[in-house]
Amino acid sequence: MVTPLILPGPVARSIIERDHAVISPSYPRAYSFVMDRGKGCWVWDVDGHRFLDFAAGIAVVSTGHSHPKVVRAIQEQAEKFIHISSDFYHEKWVQLAEKLDEIAPMHEDTASFMTNSGTESVESAIKLARYVTGRSQFIGFLGGFHGRTMGAVTFTASKNHYHKGFYPLMNGVVHVPYPDPYRPILRSQPGETYGQTVVRYIEEEILGKVLPAEEVAGILVEPIQGEGGYILPAEGFFPALRSLCDRYGILLIVDEVQSGVGRTGKWWGIQHFGVEPDILCVAKGIASGVPMGAMIAPRALMSWPKGAHGNTYGGNPLACAAALATIDLIENEYLENAFAMGNEALRLAEALQSRHPNLGQVRGKGLMIGLEFVKNPETREPDESLRDAVVNYAFERGLLLLGCGKSVIRISPPLCIRREELELGFEILDEAIETARAHAGSLTA
Repeated sequence: MVTPLILPGPVARSIIERDHAVISPSYPRAYSFVMDRGKGCWVWDVDGHRFLDFAAGIAVVSTGHSHPKVVRAIQEQAEKFIHISSDFYHEKWVQLAEKLDEIAPMHEDTASFMTNSGTESVESAIKLARYVTGRSQFIGFLGGFHGRTMGAVTFTASKNHYHKGFYPLMNGVVHVPYPDPYRPILRSQPGETYGQTVVRYIEEEILGKVLPAEEVAGILVEPIQGEGGYILPAEGFFPALRSLCDRYGILLIVDEVQSGVGRTGKWWGIQHFGVEPDILCVAKGIASGVPMGAMIAPRALMSWPKGAHGNTYGGNPLACAAALATIDLIENEYLENAFAMGNEALRLAEALQSRHPNLGQVRGKGLMIGLEFVKNPETREPDESLRDAVVNYAFERGLLLLGCGKSVIRISPPLCIRREELELGFEILDEAIETARAHAGSLTA
C-alpha cells in the first residue's frame, strides 16, 4: 500500500498560480505536477516528491531524463556554436540525415527535411505530396492526431475541440474510419479481415463516390493511433492500403511522430505490418526532449527546388547532436530493451485486466501500450470518468500517467525502463484502479 501524497505542495501551488497569470490557458494540463528535475525513469517535483514516469513527456524522453550521453552531446555542441540557419551548412545535420537514411523503413535512398516538431513534419509532408503529385486532395482517419497548425489540425480528428472555433480549415481532406478491431463500425464481407474492409470502403465509397482517385495526393495515417487511443490497426489493413495507393498513384504518408524511433520495439511502427511508406514523419522521441523532427522521403521523391520549403531552426545543431546521441543509445542499448520490456508490460497489463473487469482491452507494441476502461466489458461503453480517476489516484501515489482516446491510459515510459520499475508502476496502477473503482461504487451506492 502506497501512502498518497498531498498534492500539489506549497511551492508547486505558487508556481501554478503564477503560470495562470501569464501563460495561455489553451494548454491542456493533465494535473498539478510541477517538475524540478529528472533522471532516467524518475522525476521530482519542486516540493521534493519523487515520481515514476510512465508518460515520458508524451513518449518524447526516449532515453530517459537527462541521459549523460545526451547531455554531454548538447554541452559539447553548445561550446562550439548553438545556431546556424539553413541558409548554410553544418556537419551534424548531415550526419543525422545519413543515420536516418540508414534506419528509414524504405529500400530506396532517402533525404530528410529537418523540422522542430511533429506538426512541422506533417506540414512538410503535405506540401511535398502536393508538389510532387500535382494533386490537392487527401484522406485522413477518424481518431487520428497529427498536430495543431492549420494543415495538420485539418487531418486531426481525435477530438472535436481541436477544430472548434478555427473553421474554415485547410480544404481537401476527407476522413474515413480507422480499422479499430475493438470498435468496428463497418460491416465486413465473408472472408475479409476488418482491415481489408476499411480499405474496400475507401476504394468503393470515397474514391468511388466522393474523391476522384486522380485528385488524391496522399493518405496520411498513424501505424498505431496515438492520441486517438493507442489503437492497433486490424489485420490486413496496411498491405491492403499499400496496394490501394500503388493502384492509384497515391502517396502513403506515415505519421511516426509517436510510434517511431524504437517506441514499439522496432525502429518504426510501420515495420510491424510489412509495408513501406512513401513519406515518413518523425519527431517526439528522436532527440530525447530537444525539439527536433524530420520528414523523410526517397531521394527521387524529394525533388522540390530551392525555396519551395524551408525554416530557420530545423536541424538546429544542438537538436541534431541530441538526436545523434539518442539514436546511438537506442540502437545499442534500448531498442532490444523496448521490445523485451514491452512484452513484460503487456503481461503485467493482462494480469491487471484479469483482476479489473472495467479494463476492457489491453493492446500495444513495445512500450506503446493502451489500457482501455469501459463501463461494461460486454457493451464496451467507454468509461472516461474512471480513466481520469485512475490517472489522478496514480499521481497521488507517485506515478505519472497520461490518458488518450475516450477512456484509455497510455503506458509509454522511457525506453530505458527496467523490469523492477515496470513492476512498481503496475503495482501503483493496480492500487489506483482499485481505489477508483471503490470510490465510483461509493458514489453510486
